[in-house]
Amino acid sequence: MALDADNVRAALGGKILMAPKGSTAPADLVTPWDAAWVDLGYMSDDGVSMDYSTDVEDINAWQSLSPVRRILTSVDMTLGFTAIELKSKTITAYFPGSTISEVTPGTVYRLDIPAAPGPQEAAFGLEWVDGDIINRLVIPRGEITDRGTITLGRSSAVGLEMTVSAYASSAPEIATWLSNDPAWALAA
Repeated sequence: MALDADNVRAALGGKILMAPKGSTAPADLVTPWDAAWVDLGYMSDDGVSMDYSTDVEDINAWQSLSPVRRILTSVDMTLGFTAIELKSKTITAYFPGSTISEVTPGTVYRLDIPAAPGPQEAAFGLEWVDGDIINRLVIPRGEITDRGTITLGRSSAVGLEMTVSAYASSAPEIATWLSNDPAWALAA
């Protein structure tokens, strides 16, 4: 297999989107995300981390020093990001079950954070570009399962660090990744 620097990619820009669970995501790379999908805005310059891991259980036999079989026991996929645009959608995503109301119309708002929030499943989209190459990842069923500390200081933006865990949906997939990357061609 030959080395080809033209197949090296960077995520030069992109966005994280969130929608109610059951929302329809674009099935191609040209259809715009519909109004159900809210762009979470600016992310920290660390970008987005995507993690995919599997666990296996070894089956050992008396007659063998190495496993005779391995069984897949779990699959885990997460997206990690830090939202630095503090708007109603990012704040209520960070604090599950919270609500924002107006105290004084148009000038003062109140965030009520519940003591015992319930599950907050949603659909998540990730889109990133590298020149003409577009990638879209859709998690039809996921949840923000981990949150980092909010640090308030004068030398950096206030960030809402979140980790999205993908769950299996009615289909066998936990996510779908679309790309127009020519390096993905089956003959490549």
